[in-house]
Formats: sequence, structure tokens, C-alpha cells
Amino acid sequence: MRVLGQAVGPTELSGLARSRDGTFWTHNDSGDGPRLFHLSKTGALLGEVTLQGATAVDWEDIAIRGHTLYVGDIGDNAAQRPDIAVYKVAEGAANATKLTLRYPDGAHDAETLLVDPRTGQSAVITKNLGGEAGVYTGRRSGTLKLAATLNLGLGAALTGGDVSGDGRTIVLRSYTRAYVWTRRNGESLAQALSRGPDCTADADLLDEGQGEALALSRDGRAFWTIPEGPNPRLRQYGG
Repeated sequence: MRVLGQAVGPTELSGLARSRDGTFWTHNDSGDGPRLFHLSKTGALLGEVTLQGATAVDWEDIAIRGHTLYVGDIGDNAAQRPDIAVYKVAEGAANATKLTLRYPDGAHDAETLLVDPRTGQSAVITKNLGGEAGVYTGRRSGTLKLAATLNLGLGAALTGGDVSGDGRTIVLRSYTRAYVWTRRNGESLAQALSRGPDCTADADLLDEGQGEALALSRDGRAFWTIPEGPNPRLRQYGG
């Protein structure tokens, strides 16, 4: 593990996406406005963008496909929101497109948003302290589909995740661990996740504090995290 630097300014980061140029996009958790932060390769704040046509009820995760960002307004601690949202926006742009989503079986809390770089399909993965998580998939506004169920064990509440740019590796994280899947040929995200993880990363994520963010390298051989709190440190594992 290497500490690359600090992000001075944001105080409650809850999502991380790595751009093709090696910089990062992130956002605050609930209580902030609809703004994205652009970080350098060492975590320094390069700038921020306020999304037009967006609100921030409880932003929890961010994903990237090509040069398009997907921001997940999916948090719901009380499990009472009638719908959730994902905002699509080009890197560096302000005009966002809102996808309004609903679960087929009532409200859930969730902190993980994945987007398949191969197909564009999105997956919202629910959070539960009991370790059971639903994988809900969709491509556009409307009702999501329950496509798989995970059971990672007591305490494994999922707080974030990513798919590598080549589409081969999926990583989901909790406060303490990172769970790793290697996709087989022809598998969807849900089909891969339904098999259970292939391994856990050799990393103790509890050391970083309250961590809810993770971004993968394009080849899946390294990942980066940044925790909540003032002046959070950008960390790199592997690579």
C-alpha cells in the first residue's frame, strides 16, 4: 500500500472513479450539493463541477465508462425512498441526464454502483450488516431487476466497488475488506457476482478509517481508495 497524497477541501468522500488519464472523480456523501470533485493522480484538488439538473439526496458511489460518469444517488439508510437516481454526465461537463430507478421489491439502502464497461449495464448493490446483498440491474430509467444475491457473511456491509476498464475484474468493498471476482467469457456482472468472490485482496481497509470508495485500474491489478473525513489520504494497493 502507498499513500499518494491528500485531498484538501472535501470532508466526506463516498465514491471514486479513475479516469483514463489517471486522475480521479469523487463526491461527498449526503448533506452536500450535486457537485463532483476532480483530483490529481496524488489526490490534490484540481477543481469541482456542480451538476445542472441534478439533486443530491444521498450520493454514495460513482462509476465511469469511457468518458462518461455515472453518479449514484442511491443511499437510503431508512429504506423509505420510493425511487433512487443515477446521473449520467460527460467528464468535466455540467449538464447531467437523470435516470430514475425503482426496486421491484420495495426500498433498500445501497452504497455501491457498478457500470459494465462492455455493455453499459448498471448494477446497484444493496447494503446490509448481515452480509446479504441484492444485485439489481438495469440500463435505463424504470424498474430494476433483482439479478443475483450475495451473502458475504455477518458484518460484510458493502460500501462501494468498481469494474476494471477491460471488464474482467470486479471488486466490491466493505469497511474492512475488498472482495475480488474475475469474470468468465460471456458473463454478465450479475452472473459473475452470483458465484461468490474468487478471493479477497491482501489489504486491511479498516486502517484507512471509514472507507466507502474504491476505483480499479484498467487491467484490475491495482485499486485506489479514499476515506471520509477532513484531508483524506488517497491510497494505492497493488500495481
